[in-house]
Amino acid sequence: MNNQNTDQSNLIKRLLSIITNTFREAVRDRVLYNLIFFVLLLTACAIFLGELTAGQEARTIVNLGLSAMLLFGAFISIFVGVGLVSKEIEKRTVYAIFSKPIGRGEFIVGKYIGLCLTLLVNTLVMGIGVSLALLYVGGNGLALSIWGAIFLIYLELTILTATAVLFSSFSSPALSALLSFFVFIIGHFSASLNDLAKGLGSTFAKYFFGAIYYLLPNLANFSFIANSAYGETPPVSMIIGAIGYAIVYVAILLAITILIFSRRNFK
Repeated sequence: MNNQNTDQSNLIKRLLSIITNTFREAVRDRVLYNLIFFVLLLTACAIFLGELTAGQEARTIVNLGLSAMLLFGAFISIFVGVGLVSKEIEKRTVYAIFSKPIGRGEFIVGKYIGLCLTLLVNTLVMGIGVSLALLYVGGNGLALSIWGAIFLIYLELTILTATAVLFSSFSSPALSALLSFFVFIIGHFSASLNDLAKGLGSTFAKYFFGAIYYLLPNLANFSFIANSAYGETPPVSMIIGAIGYAIVYVAILLAITILIFSRRNFK
């Protein structure tokens, strides 16, 4: 029993070490600061654009600010997520890491959680920026109600990060980033493509787009930006469903990543 507790304690320590180092490395990345700056800049521009739309400042800020959060958050998830594994391989630091009692599964999970923590901080900073802009134009109610939509955006980014890590486990950084971006785009339109295929009457199109719909993440489950511009908040059922969907999908992606990465030869 004591040995089991010791093993669990050592596992937690190793994971925390990887998570902490990943978070520190990501925070030092200047690209993150530039992307966050662009989101805050676009939010500031939305204030002036809103003044040109006859009292629609608050809605303009929500639509533009949250859309910028999603887009630039996707860039962070993809490019940093792809670099989580590829940078360690290019720098050959994987040899030093795996010479220690650290499993490849622990390495992948720790890296992923570390990046998700970085994304959480970035999302909070960007969300606070949008809320402050809303308070500036008098949209006090929207400044609070948008946080449900922001939480859904964060859940979507965790799935996209896991997707980027999966591709980086067996592909080049450039191709991994491209594939991840395709998943991001298709994931927002997979349900529409599936409905279109059913209406075409083609058996091939039906099965092809059906496979895309069920295999790729349905990111439309996390879309609530347009609704939040009108002061709506995501219903509890939607939040719970989105959390469950994200947990299951991320777990599957990480399991596949660990399986591929564990069989990869670095010699």
